[in-house]
Amino acid sequence: MILKAEAEGKIIGSVRAYKNNNTCYIGKLIVDPSYQNRGIGQKLMKEIENSYSDVSRFELFTGFKDEKNIYLYNKLGYKVFKEEKLSPELTFLFFEKII
Repeated sequence: MILKAEAEGKIIGSVRAYKNNNTCYIGKLIVDPSYQNRGIGQKLMKEIENSYSDVSRFELFTGFKDEKNIYLYNKLGYKVFKEEKLSPELTFLFFEKII
């Protein structure tokens, strides 16, 4: 599933997700920088969660330096359950939300 947010005829945000077994995997949440901090990312995430109301778990990941996304995911009830170090400069944080 891919959801998009539009304003003035252009895409200003999107998120995609898919279901495998009883988990919804969320990826590629983006919001145009000029539209950030207006609740668009939060609305997209909540819509994905509502669209996959039959799962018991949501999972996603982001880079360890992505403070805005980390803040958003924590605010929405996601918790870090795993870290994966890809290089000295890059670590992915894996978040989950159990329903």
